[in-house]
Amino acid sequence: MKKILLASAATLALTGASQAQESISLGVILGFTGPLESLAPGMASGAELAIAEVSGSGLLLGGTTVTPVRGDSTCIDASAATAAAERLITSDGVSGIVGADCSGVTTAVLTNVAVPNGMVMISPSATSPALSTAEDNGLFFRTAPSDARQGVVMSEIILGRGIDTVAVTYTNNDYGLGLADSFQAAFTEMGGTVTLVAAHEDGRADYSAEVGALASAGGDALVVAGYVDQGGSGIVQAALDSGAFETFVFPDGMVSQALVDNFGADIDGSFGQNPGTDSEGAAIFQGMATAAGFDGTSPFSAEAYDAAALILLAMQAAGSTVPSEYAGSVMDVANAPGEPILPGELARGLELLAAGQDIDYVGASAVELIGAGESAGNYREIEIQGGALTVVGFR
Repeated sequence: MKKILLASAATLALTGASQAQESISLGVILGFTGPLESLAPGMASGAELAIAEVSGSGLLLGGTTVTPVRGDSTCIDASAATAAAERLITSDGVSGIVGADCSGVTTAVLTNVAVPNGMVMISPSATSPALSTAEDNGLFFRTAPSDARQGVVMSEIILGRGIDTVAVTYTNNDYGLGLADSFQAAFTEMGGTVTLVAAHEDGRADYSAEVGALASAGGDALVVAGYVDQGGSGIVQAALDSGAFETFVFPDGMVSQALVDNFGADIDGSFGQNPGTDSEGAAIFQGMATAAGFDGTSPFSAEAYDAAALILLAMQAAGSTVPSEYAGSVMDVANAPGEPILPGELARGLELLAAGQDIDYVGASAVELIGAGESAGNYREIEIQGGALTVVGFR
């Protein structure tokens, strides 16, 4: 299979110039099924909004049109995600990939498919700190910040509310473990106490044993580093049923409309955070999303718009749709110096790049790529009030 994939990459390299005058495809690989399936539609809509904006402008490399092609990562099945990525490259001939979404499948796709084929990936939501040091040959980027940053922000939020003792449960995978580790380190360094850090498995019918252990350890709140469509919600339900905890802290994998649909006012006073910003670009994107028929405040939808936009703007900057040729331009178009580019201004960005000028893509999530090509990190602080998810601040 690897030989077939490498041959596909070579063919892509040879045909890149001709594709630049005709059409290309961009892969969008997200968990349309699985523990984050309630988030995938908004993320896909965000990416496809940017793709449509660029394609409709007629300004990409002299008139290249762009078609999105979806693949299902499942969020948790590495084999399925790898197979989906292989299909995107071998059958659909994509010139870049927006995704994947969850950290474990993103690592699998990067290692087994993207790197061997020289394919650029920009994830809007894979947040494991391990991805910062992954061997990626300069092909992997992400518009969501690492959980090394989220651990610090979450600690500040919790302590700022006068809570200094918590228990932690995490979904037993790369995402959950990485976030739990970074949070525990930051929280204890700031003077907080973590009574217990315990993994939970997704897909179980009963989480009473896990909640019993957490309750025995104690804590003024329970941090649930899980998935809203899977074990994370199971943990919350078991805790509510037993009265073990009244206050929950929700990291990004739990923050969505599905959370309040599941629990409503039963979790009033609980709080958390997910990537987001109150920037001018965020407001513009939300208006564009409403006009396009989806919720622009949906988690990671803005980051997905930015991921797709960065790939296409990097192609314009490099004058090529070949991943190995435009990968080096991603950081250039994402950061200063240059003319700031907001959502809805992708055509202007394409024009400036075609004229040999620099741009600084700000986008919907105030993009600033640092280090190994990942977001510096902006978060919105949320609280459940009156059975509704309310934004109470930004960090």
